[in-house]
Amino acid sequence: MTSDSGLFMDHPDIDCFPLYEAKQIHHFDHRWASYNKDKSIWDATLAEKQDHDFCVVPRYWVAKRSVIDKLAEMKWDRRWLIGWRDITSAHVLRTAISTVFPLAGVGNQMPLIFFDKSHDCQVIASFIGNVSSLVYDFLARQKVGGNHLNIFIFRQIPVLPPSTYTQATIDFIQPRVLELTYTAHDLKPWAEDLGYDGPAFRFDPERRSLLRAELDAFYAHLYGLNRDELRYILDPADVMGPDYPSETFRVLKNNEQRQFGEYRTQRLVLEAWDRLFG
Repeated sequence: MTSDSGLFMDHPDIDCFPLYEAKQIHHFDHRWASYNKDKSIWDATLAEKQDHDFCVVPRYWVAKRSVIDKLAEMKWDRRWLIGWRDITSAHVLRTAISTVFPLAGVGNQMPLIFFDKSHDCQVIASFIGNVSSLVYDFLARQKVGGNHLNIFIFRQIPVLPPSTYTQATIDFIQPRVLELTYTAHDLKPWAEDLGYDGPAFRFDPERRSLLRAELDAFYAHLYGLNRDELRYILDPADVMGPDYPSETFRVLKNNEQRQFGEYRTQRLVLEAWDRLFG
């Protein structure tokens, strides 16, 4: 964002891609934040996210040829990308935040993940579900000591190998990841690569919470956890007693208690576990 700033343009033309920045994405959401004309940033509203034509506006634009040439070097011919937020902490809402987003230029604080031809899109969708799960986030918190989740740390966080994903497993994960990610027309290439040719899905916060809870419970099971170990990840005091000094997702818990009057994620994930594995 500094040494390559000479490539940035303030106004788009037909030969430009938007320059995506890490602060514009969140879990399963490539339309988290958008820029105003004065370069200030704001969170996209629910009404905007429920508009399938709504696209976030970048701060800058870059020439398509610059992006295409770089991707050619990586032997990447997909019409979408996967990246994660580098700026983070072990003491915020969530530490590991990544998603799929449309083809674009990308700022350096959002490293990208590339897959070789041996990995089909079903496995890639399962990978996205993996790195968006609470269990993965818990593991990331054990590694992140400062304010960066850089590529060296990212490579140390254990993910499930492709051999984990049987067809039955993929049949559970893929529809949920697809519905959570394909909420706008600009990600149609991603949906098509997953074999889906239907309309984009409605951005429904209540349903999205249920789908994410099911994925969180499912990935905890795939990692080999039992219910009490999942309870510990959600809230150690729930297992060890109220005086236990350790916390995991304190900010998430406190935010939800203020907003919903309960630690909603904990309830939804454990209810999902009981439905799936009880």
